[in-house]
Amino acid sequence: MRIAVLLFCAMSYFVPLAVARDIFVNNLAGEDRFSGLVATTDGDRSGPVRTIGRALQIAHRADRIVLAKTDQPYRESITLQGVGNSGYADKPFTIQGNGAMLDGSVPVPGDAWQHVRGNIFRFRLRRLGHHQLFADGLPLVRRHVSSDGKIPDLKPLQWCMSRAHAYFCTEDSKSPRNYEMTHSGHSVGITLYRVDHVVIFDLIVQGYQLDGINAHDLARNVSLVGVASRGNGRSGVSVGGASQVTVQACTLHENGTAQLRTEGECQAHVRLSGLLPESAPRWHIAGGRLWVDGKRVNNQDAATVPDDTAPDDKAPQP
Repeated sequence: MRIAVLLFCAMSYFVPLAVARDIFVNNLAGEDRFSGLVATTDGDRSGPVRTIGRALQIAHRADRIVLAKTDQPYRESITLQGVGNSGYADKPFTIQGNGAMLDGSVPVPGDAWQHVRGNIFRFRLRRLGHHQLFADGLPLVRRHVSSDGKIPDLKPLQWCMSRAHAYFCTEDSKSPRNYEMTHSGHSVGITLYRVDHVVIFDLIVQGYQLDGINAHDLARNVSLVGVASRGNGRSGVSVGGASQVTVQACTLHENGTAQLRTEGECQAHVRLSGLLPESAPRWHIAGGRLWVDGKRVNNQDAATVPDDTAPDDKAPQP
């Protein structure tokens, strides 16, 4: 009897690891009706799924989601939640980006632009709050306005936001129609909630109105490795609640309010990463604890933006 019990316990421990699978995603060649268990389609129901959201739906504990890098970004807002999107200490649930891009921006309609003066154009934002503007898929340099809402002296390929409008300065002899103009659309790129032992690596996340990656609460033993989170309206990475997140070999830049933010009772460890302060402070600590390369830090530790950056405008925040 004792041998049977021990055998059952051993099988219960090892079986979940044995059945961990690779789920393949390709936003051009895939179909969400496919199984996702092979990287290429054979004309039947076998082949990659099209969306990361579908891959998360069919995923089991400790699975690995493998993204194909194509010439098109994945335009989704995804959530990892619960046991099915969790892993084990020696077999984490993984999203392997392979350099793919997760993009939350939406096009600016060509007829939305109004000429202001010289090379300055503007369009009205449908929603106020945090925003970012892109030209040809890359985040533009944002200038902040003074408290009276006065538009700063914008240089080519710079923008600002004032009184529900985005202002953009083109290059000489060009109009906004000469660029592929997009702005922040979806709220958050990747939300993590009540998950354990998760790894996300080699992925670009950009263009979300709030955060590129948000560990909302109870996201434990989460590692972001080789991730670039840029051009998001609020922060590149936000860690909150009772989450525990490690940010390693990542680059966070051109985000609107802070490159990294913490709140609640969280713990965040940043290692060998670039938190670039050109657009906003390196970090904002509204709660929780933050370590950078092993040193406990706070908001006053070299977190500020350059001296010539004025306060943000007074647009309502969500």
